[in-house]
Amino acid sequence: MTRAEVVRPYIGIGVIIQRDKRILLGKRKGAHGEGCWQFPGGHLEFFEEIETCARREVLEETGLHIANLRAGPFTNDLFVAEGKHYVTLFVLADYVDGEAQVLEPHKCTQWSWFAWADLPSPLFLPIANLQTQGFSL
Repeated sequence: MTRAEVVRPYIGIGVIIQRDKRILLGKRKGAHGEGCWQFPGGHLEFFEEIETCARREVLEETGLHIANLRAGPFTNDLFVAEGKHYVTLFVLADYVDGEAQVLEPHKCTQWSWFAWADLPSPLFLPIANLQTQGFSL
């Protein structure tokens, strides 16, 4: 197999934004996991810092400003039916200001705040894997 034929996992960034003991989730649209609840986030770009990616994705998707970014856990996510493999790096962040807006309606239908103990379903695979690992806030 040549280097050009090697298939590698994607790196996803999920941002766990905390506000008044609640976290922000959006309902996915138009991609694998459609209809599932997810954190704001996206793909890490080539040569991009993880914190930069987290801030960029949150602002692009929700219009929110965040602070106190810190490394969280990671998951190894195998979307077998879709033939996709992601390693998702989670970033913990604190809400600063703004109201969550659907700024990419082709990717997300709504944003809502939830307590960790009362997450909606279905959850996007990386969040389900996070729960399986025993992660909690």
